[in-house]
Amino acid sequence: MSADVEFTEMAAQPKAESVPYAHLSIELGHLYMEDLQRGADFLQQHFQQIAPWVEAATRSCTAGLAGRTPRISTCFLVDDYFTRLTPPDVVIPQLLTAAARAGLRMDYLARESGCAQADDLSIADLVAGRLVAEPPPNTTGSRPPPDESGWLTNGERSPSDGTVEAAAGSRRWTPPHETAATRHSIFIDVELWNETGDARTWSCPFLAAVWQLLRLGLLRHQGRAVAVPVAWADEWPADWERLPAVVRLSADAPPFFAYRTLSILARRFLPVEHAVRTILSQVAVDGTVYRQALDRSKAEGIHLPAEIVDRVEYVLTGSTAAWR
Repeated sequence: MSADVEFTEMAAQPKAESVPYAHLSIELGHLYMEDLQRGADFLQQHFQQIAPWVEAATRSCTAGLAGRTPRISTCFLVDDYFTRLTPPDVVIPQLLTAAARAGLRMDYLARESGCAQADDLSIADLVAGRLVAEPPPNTTGSRPPPDESGWLTNGERSPSDGTVEAAAGSRRWTPPHETAATRHSIFIDVELWNETGDARTWSCPFLAAVWQLLRLGLLRHQGRAVAVPVAWADEWPADWERLPAVVRLSADAPPFFAYRTLSILARRFLPVEHAVRTILSQVAVDGTVYRQALDRSKAEGIHLPAEIVDRVEYVLTGSTAAWR
């Protein structure tokens, strides 16, 4: 989905802060905390494996700019939301050393918990409030909306055996149907969160969708950009909570926000990223912010897809463990 439809007067809206854009944001893989515990050799092998893909992406971006100097930033997302097995003062030096030995520069380090909440702002709630799930054709709309059910789909699910129609008795089974199917349906039903009492736990696909929107520079709160990278000059702390959501690792790093994103991930993340794309296709970003990115890219002579999900690209690789 591109942008939302706005009916309020522009004077009533806070001015949307503009952010600098790189041409491309490259994610240098994604590892679980259990992976990070495997030590320096494992991390070295990981970055050595993805280095050729980073080089290829850099060449491709450069070729598309017709001789202009590309602005390409790199980032790495640490999973500190679901587990916190190793402190940052141990993990981060290992990451930076392993990346450097593989010839890679890491410009930004982000915390996955920062995709849920940063600077006293629930970024996940911000994105959840912008989900626009359209009911599939020929349905009654009886399924609760995502903000009530915690589920989002790309079509119409198959009715359960217990579904009963008021006048026709038991309803016959029908297959699930993808709303925008091409010949055949690929139906997906995505859990956005689950709740235990008053505590809500966001799902991995939902946080990954927030991560993509952050990198694309499309999120604002009261007109202000969220999770803006912060330089860190002190020693690395022993607690993840002491770090900002996104850390800028070098003063001369290209912008964190980018027109397009590329994530280099192991094949195990394919189901998650399918869910991410389902979510992104049903997020309505602020119209002013949406137009900012389009106008800025157009001024640079760069074609930017209208659909947000089409600005997100992937390289899916074998697992690092297979190279050991």
